[in-house]
Amino acid sequence: MIDAPANISVMVLAAVLLLIAVRQVGGLRLQIWQIMLAGAAACLLLGEISPADAARSVNLDVMVFLFCMFVIGEALQESGYLFHLSYRLFRPARSADQLVLMILFSMGLLSAFLMNDTLAIIGTPLVLHFARAHGMSPRLLLLALAFAVTTGSAMSPIGNPQNLLIALSAQVSNPFLTFFRYLALPTAVNLLLAFLVLKLAYRNGFSSGPLNHVPREISDPGLAAISRVSLMLILVLVTFKVASVLLDAGLDFSLTAIAAVSALPVAFSRRRLEIIRSIDWQTLIFFAAMFVLMESVWLSGFFQSLMEVADLNLRSVPVILATSVVLSQFISTVPFVALYLPLIEGLGTSAPEMAALAAGSTIAGNLFILGAASNVIIIQNAEHSQETLTFWEFARVGIPLTALNVAVYWLFLAVL
Repeated sequence: MIDAPANISVMVLAAVLLLIAVRQVGGLRLQIWQIMLAGAAACLLLGEISPADAARSVNLDVMVFLFCMFVIGEALQESGYLFHLSYRLFRPARSADQLVLMILFSMGLLSAFLMNDTLAIIGTPLVLHFARAHGMSPRLLLLALAFAVTTGSAMSPIGNPQNLLIALSAQVSNPFLTFFRYLALPTAVNLLLAFLVLKLAYRNGFSSGPLNHVPREISDPGLAAISRVSLMLILVLVTFKVASVLLDAGLDFSLTAIAAVSALPVAFSRRRLEIIRSIDWQTLIFFAAMFVLMESVWLSGFFQSLMEVADLNLRSVPVILATSVVLSQFISTVPFVALYLPLIEGLGTSAPEMAALAAGSTIAGNLFILGAASNVIIIQNAEHSQETLTFWEFARVGIPLTALNVAVYWLFLAVL
C-alpha cells in the first residue's frame, strides 16, 4: 500500500499535466515552462524534495548539451546559413507531399546519429520557414518534425538518452548493429505511417500546387562560416564516435563533449554575447524544473510500487511496449528506463526485449507532448515565432499514430 503523503508529488504532476493540456487559468495564458517551474517549486515548498536532492536531480550533462546546441542553432539561424543550406537540401521537393516525406525521413535519419533533441533545435526554425515560404500549415510541419525526430531516433543507441542508457546498462553487444537489426525496418515503416496519418489528419494542409523554392541570402557571411565549422564538427565527431563504437576502439566520448567542442567556434565569434542572450533560456528553465519534479515523483516510490504490485509478465514484448508508452508520459523516458531495466535484467533478457524497451520508451513521445523532451523543445522554439501546438492537437494525431507504432514494433519484434 502506498502512503498518502507519497502521493503529493504525483498530485502535483497530475496538476502540471492538466495545466499543460488546457494552458489557461482564467484569463491568464500559461507557457509550458512556467507550468513546469510552478510544479517544481510546489514540490520544494511542500517538502516533497529537499533542496539538496533538487540540485542533484538537475542533469548537468543534458543542460550543457542543450545550451551548446542552442548556441549553434541560434548562430545557424541568425547568420542565414540554416535557410541557405535548407534550400540546397530540400529543393528537390516539388510538392507538399514530397516536402513532408523529406522532413520525416531526412530528419528521422539524422536524429538517429545527431540525437533527437539536436534536430528539434535546428529543425524548428527550418520547418517554420517552409510553412511561411510555401503557404503550408505550420502545425502540420511542426508535427512532421516532432514525429520524425522521435521515431527516427529509435533505431540507434545514440538517437536519444534512453537508448544510450539501454545500450550501456544492459551491455548490448554491438549496439549499433543490434539496434539497426531489430529497429531499422519497423522504424522506416513507422515514418511512412506518420506521413499517412498526417495526410489524413490535414487533408487541406497539403497544397496541390508545385512548390517554388527560393534561395535565401546569407545575412552574415562571417557568422555563417563559423556556423558551418560548428556543424561540420558535430558531423565529424559523431561519425568518429560511431566508428569508434563499431570498431570497438575504446575511444568513446560523450555527446555533451561533442556539443561543447562544436560550440567553441561560435563562443569565440564577435556576436557571441548577442547569440547567448538570444538562445531559448525558457526551455532550459523547463528542463531544470522537469528534473526536479520528476525526481520528486521518483522519490515518492509511487510508480515503482505500482509496477511491483502489477501482475504482469515484464519480459513480454507487448507488456514492455505498452508499459513504456504509458508510464513514460508520467515519469519521463530516462527515469522510466532506469526503473524498468533492473526489473527485467534479473529475469534474463534478450535483444528483442531490449529493442522493445528502446522502441516503446522512444515512441512514447508520439503520444502526448510531454512524452519526449524534443516535443517541448519544438513547441517552445515555435512559440518564439508566434506558432504553437496545443496538447489536444498533438494528441489528436499522436494517439492513433502511437497505436500504429506499437502494433508495428510488436509485429516485428514478437511475431516475425
